[in-house]
Amino acid sequence: MSTQGWLVDRQARLRAFDGRHPWVMDTLVAVPIVLFSIPNIIEKPLSATIATLVLLPPLYWRRRYPFPAFLATAAIDLLLGGLGAGVGAGVIVLVMLFGVASRGKWSSLAWAAGITVAQLLAGIYLFGQVTENRTLTSLLALGATVATIASGVAVRTRRAYLIALEDRAARLEIERDQQARLAVAEERARVAREMHDIVGHHVSVIVGLADGSAALARSRQEQSTEPLRLIGETGRQALAELRRVLSVLRGEDTDPQLRPQPGIDDLDRLLPSVRAAGLPVTYSTSGELHTLGKGLQLAVYRIVQEALTNTLKHAGRGATADVRLSVCDGEVRVHVRDNGRGAPAAPSHGLLGMRERSAMYGGVVTAGPAGNGWVVDVVLKEPT
Repeated sequence: MSTQGWLVDRQARLRAFDGRHPWVMDTLVAVPIVLFSIPNIIEKPLSATIATLVLLPPLYWRRRYPFPAFLATAAIDLLLGGLGAGVGAGVIVLVMLFGVASRGKWSSLAWAAGITVAQLLAGIYLFGQVTENRTLTSLLALGATVATIASGVAVRTRRAYLIALEDRAARLEIERDQQARLAVAEERARVAREMHDIVGHHVSVIVGLADGSAALARSRQEQSTEPLRLIGETGRQALAELRRVLSVLRGEDTDPQLRPQPGIDDLDRLLPSVRAAGLPVTYSTSGELHTLGKGLQLAVYRIVQEALTNTLKHAGRGATADVRLSVCDGEVRVHVRDNGRGAPAAPSHGLLGMRERSAMYGGVVTAGPAGNGWVVDVVLKEPT
């Protein structure tokens, strides 16, 4: 886990615990103050004990109401100091000042700092809490005040930083999910466009055959002329609907030209372009690949194309790739392996596209590191 992740995790756990048991953290602050007051309680049992008990309750308000809790503590401590019953020599006031610095408004912090300095100096010079080395004690008191404010501001800054990290992590997670959904939607649209092209091509063939058969039947005065004419007319209507749907998928206003999509034979043109890009590729096949349907051939072609594209992007220099296609027992296996440095941990658009295409044919995609490289293994089922 990264340092940022560790900080965010610790902050989240501490915040959750504090939300469930706020009194625990407040008590952890109160205990040292009570311990610090023990010498005063021993010396003045009644007055020091009462003073300690009176000053403790504001500690439990300091996080929700930092400045009012500070004012209450400062007023009580000033009153008790005037009566000679002060405890902790201003330690409690410094604790409350820390709360204002870490949680209060900046204007409140300025007032709290001034009040703290004035109160500490009053205790030293007016109430006789210090009888020797007053100048040195005053400097120490000012230093303690500055250190308290600096610590509180540091905690405030760290808290804001961790909150920003949490927000950024949440935004990145949302953006990652959105990008994954967009990639899936884009790939589905791409697959749909290609399948429309394939279906449109076959429908065009059917229309042409029906029209030719109808013309031949008319020349022979056969009774099958009308059914063949209806087949041709229905095919033309289906082709028009396909083109309208395809224009929506492509975002075009005009009718697109339907064209055949790539198949197994087109790999012989794809692989030389990949080799020219700097990736040596070996290619082998087994089984009757050319008997596969056009749609399945297109899926195989796109899977190989995406796998080699990922290899070009991520494998690095000196990498080689091996492509193997096989058909056996109604299954088509596409196996692409490289010896590069591997792909990124996050799923790429190419992998998402492979999964979408394989799902059309009940397939399974396995992709991940293998030895000193990356392997993509896809098994597709031939339609029955």
